[in-house]
Amino acid sequence: MKRVLFLTNYASPYRVRFFDQLGKSTSLTVLCTERIEEKTHRDAGWFVSGQGHFDLVHLSRRLFTVRGKAMCLDVVDWLKKPFDTIVICGYSSPTAMLAMAHCRLHRIPYYLEVDGGLVRRENRIKYWYKRLLVGSADAWLSTGQRTTDFLVHYGARRERVFCYPFTSLEAADLLDKPVAAEEKAALRAELGMAEGRILLSIGQFIHRKGFDVLLKAARTLPEDVGVYIVGGEPTEEYLKLRESLGLENVHFCGFQKKEDLARYYKAADLFVLPTREDIWGLVVNEAMAFGLPVITTGSCVAGLELVEEGVNGLLVPAGDAQALARAMSRVLAGDMAKMGAAALATAGGYTIENMAKAHVEIFEGR
Repeated sequence: MKRVLFLTNYASPYRVRFFDQLGKSTSLTVLCTERIEEKTHRDAGWFVSGQGHFDLVHLSRRLFTVRGKAMCLDVVDWLKKPFDTIVICGYSSPTAMLAMAHCRLHRIPYYLEVDGGLVRRENRIKYWYKRLLVGSADAWLSTGQRTTDFLVHYGARRERVFCYPFTSLEAADLLDKPVAAEEKAALRAELGMAEGRILLSIGQFIHRKGFDVLLKAARTLPEDVGVYIVGGEPTEEYLKLRESLGLENVHFCGFQKKEDLARYYKAADLFVLPTREDIWGLVVNEAMAFGLPVITTGSCVAGLELVEEGVNGLLVPAGDAQALARAMSRVLAGDMAKMGAAALATAGGYTIENMAKAHVEIFEGR
């Protein structure tokens, strides 16, 4: 079995599941620069533990911390060990920069892996700095065509970029078939959803997620369409916006554990992610896995990779409430069952098992 070393920031739930799966086919060691318990902004139900298929190491020799990202000197000790494959996840943390510099200095080959990326307008100094970091790898792991374009823009060699299906879901998380109308009705009764059609959105109440845009667009929806936003507690800004717009059909549902969140997905007809920017957006994968058509923006990499226009969803410009309103009306008036079935078919290729398999094949040169 190949000896594989991953450097990441912390073991988020989807990463734990992925590492467990990858560890079944490799001898895997994962280095984390942050401890999971330090993520105090997360609800306790968000965390998961591993199943023992990989070795988890928390780096501890911290020289300094900048914006929550640490410079851990002991990463160098691990890079001196005899691994067959080294993967550095991300390039912006001090520890990742130290690891890349050490590898280049000692001619140690490594993969640079990023979850996604969007090319932005920026000054030349910032561009060349990012190009220096990204371009220093020997090979790159990409979540799809848009991410590959991002990597190449910053110095990656296209022939050395390898793609894998990015997701947070295991095969068992995907539905076998779309949810039947009777089951949806029963779930809606349990959840107190009185409207005839249900639109779901998920995320934190931060500006980047674009819920203000969704609320403005919701003014045009028929009264029988309920909008349910699941996430943290809404700030005063969003509460006042809902009140000022008179949106009695908009409901803030708070944080939900995985099993409870599944009930919301199953009860819904349509999923909307009005994000201003997401370098991926794993909720798009999740919504499609529950057979929901998806509306998101052209600033969501998951949307750009997974949404097939008019087939399993729609894309709209970020920040455009009128375009979002038109898209919601179009999907709600169309054949949502057909679009949902197409979304479920798309999600079928994006499982953690396939994600781990693709990594193994890349590492083995297949």
